[in-house]
Amino acid sequence: MNATFDSSNEPMSLRSMLLEDVAQLSTSDAEVDGRLITIRAADTEGHRSSAHILLNRMYAGRGYSSVAMPDAEDGNRLTLIGQDHDVTLGTITIGFDGSGGLLADECFHDCVSTLRSEGLVLCEFVKLAIDDNTHSKRVLASLFHTAFIYAHEIRGCDRIVIEVNPRHVRFYRTMLGFSVLAGERLNCRVNAPAVLLALDLADAAARIGHVNATKNSHAAAERSMYRYAFSSDELSGIVSRLKRRDER
Repeated sequence: MNATFDSSNEPMSLRSMLLEDVAQLSTSDAEVDGRLITIRAADTEGHRSSAHILLNRMYAGRGYSSVAMPDAEDGNRLTLIGQDHDVTLGTITIGFDGSGGLLADECFHDCVSTLRSEGLVLCEFVKLAIDDNTHSKRVLASLFHTAFIYAHEIRGCDRIVIEVNPRHVRFYRTMLGFSVLAGERLNCRVNAPAVLLALDLADAAARIGHVNATKNSHAAAERSMYRYAFSSDELSGIVSRLKRRDER
């Protein structure tokens, strides 16, 4: 799992639409600040192809092995993409625990099994890539927040696990509140070292709620990705759209 992060904070209008058809966007939505970032499920072959191309371009640039996208009909995984019109700027895949386990079991089965033994409902975030040319934490934040909502509010997950390159551990701990579950091991899927991290989704939801409640105060200026979270008003609409999709 890899991405490039930048401290820039350019203006951008972020809406989590999860739309079936971009034609459902109104003209005013598409023209806000000259840019609209749409978060959608990669349900079509075209969307999946764009996610695959971005993912492998970013991985290859860092010397990682190429990776395949999950099967379109795999009910235990959901791939999200962030697009500016038809240009894919970021992608992330949510993997849900099931009879086949998680990808993290390949390297960290002992740690993942311990979490299961505690009765936790697990998911993992994998295959993350953000286009270097965007230079925006907001694209990353919008993908993560939509994935958080789907995993916690729709699928009832308690804990996220992720495998990250050792040099990115500090970012995930500082900016998103992840904790380290296990030290460095070789991730054979991408032929690179990985550290296993975990995040309590109830804690993440509480932190997002706190930031939304203090948007205009000094507390909202904390150096955290949660300051880019969707507002309380946006959240209700996002949850409704995700529920409708999940019921199809």
